[in-house]
Amino acid sequence: MTTQQPVRGAEGTPANPWPALWALVLGFFMILVDSTIVSVATPAIMADLGVSVDAVVWVTSAYLLAYAVPLLVTGRLGDRFGPRRVYLVGLVVFTLASLWCGLTGTLGELVAARVVQGLGAALMTPQTMAVITRTFPAENRGRAMSLWGAVAGIATLVGPILGGVLVDGLGWEWIFFINVPVGVVGFLLALRLVPELPTHVRRFDLVGVALSAVGMFLLVFGIQEGQAYDWGTIVGPVSVWSLIGTGVVVLAAFVVWQARGPAEPLVRLGLFRDRNFSLANVVISTVGFTVTAMVFPILFYAQAVLGLSPTGSALLLVPMAVVSGVLALYVGALTDRMHPRVLAGIGLASWSVSLVWLAAVMGPDTPIWQLLLPIALLGVANGFVWAPVSTTATRNLPPADAGAGSGVYNTTRQIGAVLGSAAIAVLIASRLAANLPAAPGGGPTETIAQLPEPLHAGFATAMAQALLLPAGVVLIGLVAALCFALPRHLARSRDADATTVTPVG
Repeated sequence: MTTQQPVRGAEGTPANPWPALWALVLGFFMILVDSTIVSVATPAIMADLGVSVDAVVWVTSAYLLAYAVPLLVTGRLGDRFGPRRVYLVGLVVFTLASLWCGLTGTLGELVAARVVQGLGAALMTPQTMAVITRTFPAENRGRAMSLWGAVAGIATLVGPILGGVLVDGLGWEWIFFINVPVGVVGFLLALRLVPELPTHVRRFDLVGVALSAVGMFLLVFGIQEGQAYDWGTIVGPVSVWSLIGTGVVVLAAFVVWQARGPAEPLVRLGLFRDRNFSLANVVISTVGFTVTAMVFPILFYAQAVLGLSPTGSALLLVPMAVVSGVLALYVGALTDRMHPRVLAGIGLASWSVSLVWLAAVMGPDTPIWQLLLPIALLGVANGFVWAPVSTTATRNLPPADAGAGSGVYNTTRQIGAVLGSAAIAVLIASRLAANLPAAPGGGPTETIAQLPEPLHAGFATAMAQALLLPAGVVLIGLVAALCFALPRHLARSRDADATTVTPVG
């Protein structure tokens, strides 16, 4: 008689890692919502603090910059000190910084608090994927990644909706105060449910840390602030393009150093020998670009042309969030059984089709129901993309590199988002100048609030044309996804089926 042993996860972790994952994604959801929630509160912050548009932009820019720059380092910190510890530290930093944000009375204080908040977010994000990689067996990781992916996709859509409700009802400070009780609950859940995982003692690559931080800062800052400086001079001989170019050079030096310098590099370049890991990073960068870039034309059109309030315009995205959340749960299960190129291919192709469809119907007199159909298709796209791509990226990562791999993956996603934000800002300004000759060069923030009806058609055309950029970029991701290799566990299963001999008689 044999006794059935409980199924164990990776690295001997408990059989049921789901409670830990639910605890982690609560914090992950919170920090992603904070990437977008401030956009709706910007006018209220400007009025309350008495600052200009150019100044208030730093409330968002500072957070995104502090969030994106350290991801390569914070991913490795999870490998060194344990993802649970790093996550909890990050959650405490993020929660206290959120309280600080709500209590500030000047723009300078608010920006400083947002920097600290971004650092907390950077500590937390890679640990969520790392725990999935280290606690779920590779052949069952798809369902777990579906939850992670659903949270990532929906959080970026919930931000504007939640922000509108809180600002209209309680004031802009509450977009930050709401994080405090959520952070406390998240901390207690993670403390109780997330397991301590083995750490990997190693020397820390301080030169790599410095090169990656400086390179990422220069690159992200240059791209993020390029539009604010009209892609020209910032101060003295320093220009936007010199910052971007220097950032690229420093990051190239980082790559060379990782290949030739330390015995224990910050990012082991051997990770990129895995074809699917490399391709998944290409895909997620285009997805980050598209998610960020597509929202601005849709919301600007809804407010300026359809006359919807900020909250009402954000509610247009509800079908996308609902369809994405429902589909992601089913797609996650399919991810463990089907070739990822099929699932991701469906999602990425749907994404491009839906944006082109939306651009085609955006007009001055378009009924809202005609917009909801392509927006719902965007939900199909989201539901079919996040889990297959995330699972494909992490499926073959060794436990010792789970944090580093997650850091790379999230870094490429954030860089894609920064590129998308910068590119769509330039394109919107260009399209407005071309389609609204009465307001040449007028940006959306200058025309959207009081747009005369005769300008509705030109504004709608400009926003529709701007949507074609993310529709094209996501096709690059589609090409990369179609090159995914069959995952190892599916290849082994197929080979086993091929060699199975069926008894006769």
